[in-house]
Parts: sequence; structure tokens; C-alpha cells
Amino acid sequence: MKLSKTLYLHSFALLTVVLALVRCVGDCGGNKTDAVIVQKDTVGVGDSVVVDALAVDNIAELPKDENFVPHRIWSVASFKESFPDSNSVQLVAAQQYGVKPVKNRLDAERRKSELVYAGSNPYFSVDKLRESIPYLVPRASVLLQDIGKAFYDSLYVKGVPLHQIIVTSVLRSEEDVERLRRHNGNASDNSCHRFGTTFDICYNRYVTVQTQEIPKRQVQNDTLKWVLSEVLRDMRQAGRCYVKYEVKQGCFHITTR
Repeated sequence: MKLSKTLYLHSFALLTVVLALVRCVGDCGGNKTDAVIVQKDTVGVGDSVVVDALAVDNIAELPKDENFVPHRIWSVASFKESFPDSNSVQLVAAQQYGVKPVKNRLDAERRKSELVYAGSNPYFSVDKLRESIPYLVPRASVLLQDIGKAFYDSLYVKGVPLHQIIVTSVLRSEEDVERLRRHNGNASDNSCHRFGTTFDICYNRYVTVQTQEIPKRQVQNDTLKWVLSEVLRDMRQAGRCYVKYEVKQGCFHITTR
């Protein structure tokens, strides 16, 4: 189902109200709940979010069983060799599965029948966007959410406190590309981001997920990067996406397949 930004926000507000009512009923009956959702559209360095357990399907808190043995974190042998998919490779898929490039933000608003809103949700956060807007084609939106879910799953089985991935770039209009090229000579005028099939996930920043029982704890970004690399490797090997390891931009450049 395709969701516009307005419908997404209304649905999210309704979910928040329902969860608040559930908590209220639980408190009246003497039951203790975990936490309410504190979710932001944009994130910054050192930010954290508080997530209700009901809002994250099939994701529990860190294992409390004393016999629990966390899975080992392997990472990948080489980031460059594991994620070599260049722009020319990703462009083929972008043109196949994407939309006709949008001219500007107004044009993007008019194309809601082709695009879905990809704002923050319980599985990922979106950075403050300057040269892109949070819209994707449906298959790319599903891929992004599946990556966020798989990342949660991997952190859980490895005994690592939950963190959200951060999306740093999404759909770029023609105006965005032109503006970006003015101060970034490496920016391509034939970017895959123009088709709504592509997004960037940074590998050196994450958002801590907190609950009342699990306060914010420090985890090395390298550890989280290793876990994320395993998730992306599996997605790529399953034929879900193309991935390019971007050194200068500090992100994984991902296009749906």
C-alpha cells in the first residue's frame, strides 16, 4: 500500500494515541508498561530514541537468560570487495525499477501515486536532509525497513544493545542534484538517487534505542558497522539490492533490485 507523507503522519499520530491509551489502562489496572514512543523526523549526533516494545514487532530486549550465548560478530572480509557495486551498475536497476526523475520538491509532491513517504519509523531514523527528500518507490521503502528490522535482529542475537541505522540521503530532485554539484565535484549528474530507488545509510553514526529497563549504553560505532555490514552482505547476496561502500561520504550507497 502506498502512503503519502500526510497519511503516514496521521497514522503515526493515531498509533501514538492508541499506545498512550493502552498505557493508561495498564496503569489503572496496576500493570507496568515499558515506555512511550519518542520518535523524531531528524536526528543528530548523540541522539537517542525511546521505543515501546509494542512498536517493534518480534524484537525483545536484550536476553536475560544466564545461559544465553551471543552470536559472534564476523563483519566482512573487506568492505570494498564485499560492496563493489558502482553507480553504473546501480543505475541499470534504478532506471528499471524507479520513477521518472522529479524536477523539484513540488513535482515530488505531485508524484505521490508513484512514491511513498520514507520518514523515520521504529526501525530507522532519517538525518536532516539538505539535498534530498524522504520519498522512495515502494520496493525500495520495503527494502529499507527490512534492513532496519534485520539490523535489530542481528544486534539482539549478538547481545548488542539496540541501535537504529541513520538514513542520510534519499530521493534527489533535478534541483537537488544541480545544487549538490555546485559544492561537490564528485556528485554525479546521473545519480541513482534521482529515481527513488536509492538511499544512503551512514556507517559511522547510529541512534541509541532506550527503554526504561535498558538505559543508554555506549557501543563502539565500529562494532555496529560490522553488524550492519553482515546484514547488507546477506541482503545483497539474496539479490535484494546493490551496495557500494563509500569511503569519503562515510555511507553505504544502496539501490533496490
